[in-house]
Amino acid sequence: MASIRHPLSLASLLTAGLAVLTTAHQHTGHSHARHKRQLVTASQLRDSYDFVVVGAGTSGLTVADRLSEAFPAKTVLVIEYGDLEYAPGAFEPPTLWEGTDYLAGSWEFFTQPSPVMNNKTAYVMVGKTVGGSSAVNGQFLDRGSQYDYNAWEDVYGKGGQGSNIKWNWKGLHQHFKKSVKFTKPSAADAEKYGYTWDVDAAYGGNTPIYASFPPFQWGDQKIFMSAYQELGLKTQKECAGGDKEGVCWVPTTAHPVTMKRSHSGLGHYSLVEGTRSNYDLLVKHQVTRVVYPPSPKAPKKNGKYHQPPLVEVKDVSSCSRLNITVKAEVIISAGAFNTPAILQRSGIGPRSFLKSANIPLVIDSPGVGANLQDHGGSPVTWNFNVPFDSSISPLPADVSDANATYYELAKSQIDQTPAQGPYTLGMGNSAVYVSLPHAAPTTYKNFVSKLRSLASPSSASILASYLPAGEDYASNAAMLAGYQSQLLTLAELFSNPEAPSTESPFASTSHPGHGPVSFAFLLHPLSRGTVHLNESDPLGQPILDYRAGSNPLDFSQHIAHLRYLRQLGSTPTFKKYAAVETSPGADVQTDEELIEYIKNSIVLSFQHPCCTAAMMPRDKGGVVGRDLKVHGAENLGGGLRVADMSIAPLLVGSHTSATAYAIGEKAADIIIKEWSTGKN
Repeated sequence: MASIRHPLSLASLLTAGLAVLTTAHQHTGHSHARHKRQLVTASQLRDSYDFVVVGAGTSGLTVADRLSEAFPAKTVLVIEYGDLEYAPGAFEPPTLWEGTDYLAGSWEFFTQPSPVMNNKTAYVMVGKTVGGSSAVNGQFLDRGSQYDYNAWEDVYGKGGQGSNIKWNWKGLHQHFKKSVKFTKPSAADAEKYGYTWDVDAAYGGNTPIYASFPPFQWGDQKIFMSAYQELGLKTQKECAGGDKEGVCWVPTTAHPVTMKRSHSGLGHYSLVEGTRSNYDLLVKHQVTRVVYPPSPKAPKKNGKYHQPPLVEVKDVSSCSRLNITVKAEVIISAGAFNTPAILQRSGIGPRSFLKSANIPLVIDSPGVGANLQDHGGSPVTWNFNVPFDSSISPLPADVSDANATYYELAKSQIDQTPAQGPYTLGMGNSAVYVSLPHAAPTTYKNFVSKLRSLASPSSASILASYLPAGEDYASNAAMLAGYQSQLLTLAELFSNPEAPSTESPFASTSHPGHGPVSFAFLLHPLSRGTVHLNESDPLGQPILDYRAGSNPLDFSQHIAHLRYLRQLGSTPTFKKYAAVETSPGADVQTDEELIEYIKNSIVLSFQHPCCTAAMMPRDKGGVVGRDLKVHGAENLGGGLRVADMSIAPLLVGSHTSATAYAIGEKAADIIIKEWSTGKN
């Protein structure tokens, strides 16, 4: 992520752990004509639908678009809690956000306190609109390294449900390429800013989800990139093609001419709105649960019944309820928080928790709502005692602060054709990804050895103590086996010098008394959290417990990366500006002191929650198979899948929107193939 110059004050980001840096309030800025058939009210719903997609988000709309295109004779309904109206956000050009409610299109979640982290809580914002989180995120379209996705396959193991379907890099690469349309920057911009890319390695699709580089960058990008290169990091030509360790340029999800946000609500809904009579959208309705009939009545296929569940929905305004009949499949794509909540309300989840919540058990699946992961990290900051000169930072860091003339110019530039100026940036286009062997060459082997030992059978009781207590988790053999498998797989990642284990976004400000800041965000946290529906308000927001720091080895990797970041202050580039570290600061040196610093400064969420309906075998606590079908649902009538970031068994080393698009593309291909060949 690059230097951030937007209506939010960057000076304010340098306080309170820079928590706002992780929040991107954005919107499309577009208006849309509505087709009477496609956007429907409850009274206009058909008697039944072939496919129902729950959640009009990044993955869900991708699935719905592809299914409605592939099967013109089959009907597809998408159900969305939010509205089709997009609420502008603070990172958008001010002509869009001034005087508006920039949170209207978002869910705001606050987690339970994390005791290990001095009871810190996380603020997490996810999309609540047509487009989901792709309509409100930071527009930073990066992918994990090839090793991240290979790890998904390794955790699953051989055989099992859908064993012919591969979720490794090779199996996902075509879906990544298909999911976006990349536009090269102009030759002048490429030369001016140093943009690099490799279309053959990473792109080639024609889907109207646009990836492009803006015609503007702040001069301090050269400072950071030069300093990281002086630490020995290589510059990757293309970070979306499988290789990622090093300094990266990353495209923005924006139209290449207008630089307006591109997201799934546009590319997979509005741009096809009115062109397909089989594609319906129902907004401002909450899916309360899916309901399997008490006894199957549908014809048997291969010795089993196929009778998908009913979908029970509630009107958000009137609270009236209705059931939607489904003939083929229900695909839940409500995100890492709401997907497990819907499953739990449906009686699919941890046995003892559902009993305490007085919800009849339908499928005992302890992994529903478990395995919660997100990127968290702490900053290192400096003060530059030699100010930026005019060729590097011609303006105060915040466009809207202290330079009214340029602020007005910047507002006008974004509306030019093509768009120009600082408001074309989104949240930025650069980041640094560092492997543990690179960050800690003398100590990483000891860390990996401890991790492998922790995952061994002889350490089972210790490992269980790092999971939530109770029969659903720590005392559950399947959950413990899955956690052991994950840690052994992660040990291989941490040993690989080409597999990044931290992302270091960077920003700076030329306000007096402040300088650059970089973060050590852990890409592969070892601690695991939970999502549970609220027993006193089951239809309200679920309860999130990040349990940050519950696995103490997270502190070890965090310390290693903070020590690496601190070396920036000794580079020739930083010395040129007489950089003085301001945090953690010269008085924080020992591991114990750094642990206390982490506890007090950590940003618990980089807004990338995942993994709460994990794609793993059932005997490892998995919720879905490689075909994304919910384990156990086949005995009730089938027709139930999950397709969103909750199916990831391990958090990828990247922002999550590109992976969510690829999940949607692959899920659609799996479903289309099954229904086209008669296998379902």
